[in-house]
Amino acid sequence: MTLLAQRSRLTLVALCAAGMLAGCASQGAGQSGKAELATASDQTAAQRKVDIRMQLAIGYFQQGQYAVALDEVKLALAADANHADAYGMRGLIYQQMGETALAEDNFVRARKLAPSSPELANNYGSFLCQLGRVKEALPLFDAALNNRAYRSPASAANNAGSCALKIKDYASAERYLLQALQLTPDLPATNANLARVYMEKGDYVRANFFITRLGKVAKMESLTADVLWLAIKVQHKLGDTDAEAGWATQLRRHHAGSAEYAAYQRGAFDE
Repeated sequence: MTLLAQRSRLTLVALCAAGMLAGCASQGAGQSGKAELATASDQTAAQRKVDIRMQLAIGYFQQGQYAVALDEVKLALAADANHADAYGMRGLIYQQMGETALAEDNFVRARKLAPSSPELANNYGSFLCQLGRVKEALPLFDAALNNRAYRSPASAANNAGSCALKIKDYASAERYLLQALQLTPDLPATNANLARVYMEKGDYVRANFFITRLGKVAKMESLTADVLWLAIKVQHKLGDTDAEAGWATQLRRHHAGSAEYAAYQRGAFDE
C-alpha cells in the first residue's frame, strides 16, 4: 500500500468527526439573537440512527470488510438521503474496492451536498491524485487548506505535496510539504516526501536532513521499500557508506523480495 493510500485511511478520523455533527442545527437564540450551539441532545432519532450507522461503516471499512461497510452506509442513507458524509464514506469504500466510477460518482455527490467540507475535498483530491489527475486534485487540497475550520490541515498539505511530486512540480511540492511540516513536524510521510523533493533537486545535504529525521520519527517496519531505497540513494550520493549500509540492512530485512532491493544489489543508484 502506498503512502497516499495509507493517508486516505487516516482521513477517516476527520470524516467521522464531521459525520457525527452532520444534521445538527443550532437551537434557540439568546438575547444577542445568535443561535445557541447544537449538542447531542438536540439530535432527532433519525439523526442518531445515521450517526450509529456511519460509525459502524467506518469501523467495518477500517477492518477491510467493505461489503458490510456498504450495507451500513446504505442504511444511513435510508434514514437521510442527503447525508453528504455517507456518500463520501461510500466513495472511500468503492475506492478501496477498485470501483473507480462508483467511487467518483459518490465523491461528486458528496461534494455537491457539502461543497465547503474540507474533509470531503481532501478525500476527493486524494482519489483524483491516485488516478493521476493532479491538476484537478490540487485545487481540492487548496480548498481544504483554506478552510480555517479544518481539523487536519497537515493531511491535505502532505497529500498535495505528494500529488505535486507526481508531475515533478518540485516548487509546489516543496511549498505544500513545508506547510505540512510546520503543522505536524513528526509526520513520517512529510519527512520522506521532503527528502524526495530535495533529492530530485540535487540538494543532497537537505535531503539527508529529512532522511535523518525520518529515521527518528518512523518505525523501520512501517517504511515502504521505495522510501528505504530513497534513503540509501541519498547516503550514496553523500558518500556515507556506513549510513548507506544501515538503510540497506533495513531494506533487506523488511523488503528482501522488492524491486528496490534488487536495484540496490545491482548498484542501480541512478536509475
